[in-house]
Amino acid sequence: MSAQTFQVFHVRKIIRSALVILFPLLVGALSGWLTRNNTVFYQVLIKPPLAPPGFIFPIVWSVLYLLMGVAALLVLRRGYNKPYVKDAMHFFVIQLALNFLWPIVFFNLRAPLFAFLVLLTMWLFVGICTAKFYRINHTAGWLMLPTWLWTTFAGYLNLSIWLLNR
Repeated sequence: MSAQTFQVFHVRKIIRSALVILFPLLVGALSGWLTRNNTVFYQVLIKPPLAPPGFIFPIVWSVLYLLMGVAALLVLRRGYNKPYVKDAMHFFVIQLALNFLWPIVFFNLRAPLFAFLVLLTMWLFVGICTAKFYRINHTAGWLMLPTWLWTTFAGYLNLSIWLLNR
């Protein structure tokens, strides 16, 4: 392999890695953009104890999306052609799709109960994804754990908001 071919290969690998890491962040950004005009809804709700101010959520989710991306990259480096990697990545994509959907249901549709059901499903898929990632790469599993924990906390908030505001 020539030095030029090696450089092109290396640059492509860096670009692919960056895209894998940034993809969840872009999904979250798109979801945030789609709900940007409806987040005032959260401010007027009766909230449970431990409910953080609204500005905390985009910060936390940005960090979590970044961790998800790094975790996905670590798993994909094992080889996407391997069945167990494909399986884990299917759970990753489903939990990411549910992550995208939840704020739209909660804020745009203003449907906290339905959003809670989406969140329960997301919690299940994040948990399964975390376990599958851990079996493939321990670091990837640990990187997904904060998302599962935060989703658990979000479930408490979501259910409490529904109960307090119905």
